[in-house]
Amino acid sequence: MRALFKHRAGPGLELDTARAIPTPGPRDVLIRVIKAGICGTDRHIWEWDQWAANRIPVGIVTGHEFVGVIEKVGSAVTRFQPGLRVSAEGHITAGLDYNSRTGNAHIAQDTRILGIDRDGCFAEYVVIPEENVWPVHQAIPDHIAAVLDPLGNAVHTVMSAGVSAKTVLITGVGIIGLMAVTVAKAAGASRIFVTDVDQRRLSLAKKLGAVEAYRATDPNWIADVKRQCRAGDGPDVLLEMSGHAGAIDDGFKALRPGGTAALLGIPSRPISFDLSNHVIFKGATVLGVNGRRMFETWYQMEALLLSGRLELEEIITHQIPLEDFARGFALMQSGEGIKIVMNLT
Repeated sequence: MRALFKHRAGPGLELDTARAIPTPGPRDVLIRVIKAGICGTDRHIWEWDQWAANRIPVGIVTGHEFVGVIEKVGSAVTRFQPGLRVSAEGHITAGLDYNSRTGNAHIAQDTRILGIDRDGCFAEYVVIPEENVWPVHQAIPDHIAAVLDPLGNAVHTVMSAGVSAKTVLITGVGIIGLMAVTVAKAAGASRIFVTDVDQRRLSLAKKLGAVEAYRATDPNWIADVKRQCRAGDGPDVLLEMSGHAGAIDDGFKALRPGGTAALLGIPSRPISFDLSNHVIFKGATVLGVNGRRMFETWYQMEALLLSGRLELEEIITHQIPLEDFARGFALMQSGEGIKIVMNLT
């Protein structure tokens, strides 16, 4: 089969055209991949930054966002049959630790991540445990089903913060931040404000439902967003999607006293943070968000997609053949592409 793999401890990936098709175990399914999305994590692996160099084993097939069709099932699989169109939750756990048994399997101690700890979906075939397979509703098209993983990050963050009838500030409108705009609108946020440094993405955020889109470098944006939220209180909810130290600091400055901050963005290094003024004296509720709830978030995603209230088409800017993978990563790096989906069929 064709597969993109990390061929060396350095930048780039390589296309192997003769990699062996993986063999499913008794409780696994073999999935023929139709489309796969390139994620920010994949960009880290491509660029081979410090995180990737310390985390990613050389030789692994990368990728964790996909849609495909079940080709074969293991001898002990009872839920699924070949021919079913599916996606999958990429956080894989034995389901035996405390978090897994108390409804928090997304933060299980033994989690192994598709395309990071085990071979992923940038290949014509991928093996997934039966428990992680998600049947895709027939009304959801392939290119949308291929990006359920990052959409789940956005849905988890928005739903954790409880945005209904509240003013919402989103700091950072990359792929998941843009998805959070349309999710927050669908979830009933009263008004949505966003910040970023990319004018194209700020403009798209307004098309998706933001009432104001501020350049993060504008020294007046915090005062302006506060004025628009009960004449000085600040937004009720902060959804931090950038992981940028300055954006985190500004977001908490803007957040109203007693507000809720849901943090998904990951800083590239430890940051300095004014805990006293941003959290303690402000009486803020702070939520750390990781991945998707298994499988509550997936049901929420499906319901939102079937409602017709999510606008994702303009976020998926390019669909390219697998063989054009280098161009896909270049599009992400240049900012010309937002969400890139690779076609494997």
